Amino acid sequence: MNASADRTGAVTGEHVNEPVPLLRPADGLPSVVADRAELARTAAEFAAGDGPIAVDAERASGFRYSQRAYLVQLRRAGAGSALIDPIPLGSDLSELAPALTGPEWVLHAASQDLACLAEVGLTPTRLFDTELAGRLVGLPRVGLGPMVEQLLGLSLEKGHGAADWSRRPLPEDWLIYAALDVEVLIELRNVLAEMLAEQGKLEWAEQEFEAVRTAPPPAPRAEPWRRTSGIHKVRKPRPLAGVRSLWEARDKLAAERDIAPGRVLPDAAIVDAAIAAPDSPQALAAMPVFRGRSQRRLTHYWYAALSAAARLSPDELPRSSAPNDGPPPVARWADRDPEAAARLSAARSAIARVSEQWSIPVENLLQPDLLRRICWSPPPDGSGETVAEALRSGGARPWQIELTAPLLEQALNAHS
Repeated sequence: MNASADRTGAVTGEHVNEPVPLLRPADGLPSVVADRAELARTAAEFAAGDGPIAVDAERASGFRYSQRAYLVQLRRAGAGSALIDPIPLGSDLSELAPALTGPEWVLHAASQDLACLAEVGLTPTRLFDTELAGRLVGLPRVGLGPMVEQLLGLSLEKGHGAADWSRRPLPEDWLIYAALDVEVLIELRNVLAEMLAEQGKLEWAEQEFEAVRTAPPPAPRAEPWRRTSGIHKVRKPRPLAGVRSLWEARDKLAAERDIAPGRVLPDAAIVDAAIAAPDSPQALAAMPVFRGRSQRRLTHYWYAALSAAARLSPDELPRSSAPNDGPPPVARWADRDPEAAARLSAARSAIARVSEQWSIPVENLLQPDLLRRICWSPPPDGSGETVAEALRSGGARPWQIELTAPLLEQALNAHS
């Protein structure tokens, strides 16, 4: 089914037809590019193409430790679609970079893919993010499938997005799924661009796209082990040290084997072992999960991690709560600083009104963490200029500052 088929009524018609299943790529399933000669030919074809380039990448996040791309999909008018396997190419697709530099890239939820694309040598100079555009135009559901269904009248096959893309050979139905994802992106981009322009939000969207494109890598977490699921059950420093030690041992092993940490040892097993504090390898091996065949081979490895935690001196134990360089949890504001709590309440109400007025989610109007920080520690004089500068320093874009700074100035000054 060609993505350009008639879809009258998909968006605004009184009668909305049932979505048309998109089952096969319009030009047939392309062969997977897996050697240098094929990659050079693909680069030439895309350099000769016209208009934006649809880009997607598939990882194996639930299966592998790394976040590398295991398949890269491209589509451009005049060039068709390409499916590229980075693995036999040494995860180096930089030969494609000159052909892809300059034209706008169209991605869905770009922040999820830009890092793994950069890892193979591909970075955009211009960007259009269909997921982010959907948020700004006020769509209720911004997953690729629901957006394609609502705006294009097509239904995409579901079920392979969370697959193990490190598997080789890749099944044909997976490749069809991957090819169809980029087949709809440019048409979706065009519809969304029209909607943004009609709502007066196109310039706002361009600022957001550029912020995503130029965003630095996230800073490493100070204590990533505290994100262990179920850690709220662990109250005391010594068992917390056990969680930390087991988490770090698991992370090391997962990285060495390139296996997702949860497949090496589940979080629940880490928490249970840290709380139980078994006094021997045999006692550990008798616990659920640890008695399994794959874990029995690692009994002494896990027990050594727990023993190391047990030997720590009191001043080496972790604190009961995570370090925090920002405001305290909002639930504590009323007791610790009632004025700050009042400022936050007023500011949230103001942001909610703007959100409703423009049909933009509150989190896209202003990052919640930035709002909390400004309300907890407002600029000294509370003027519109200093509020705007605080927003700018916190990463807010010009359009966000224009919409929110005057309202935040009022909220801050009313409760100071």
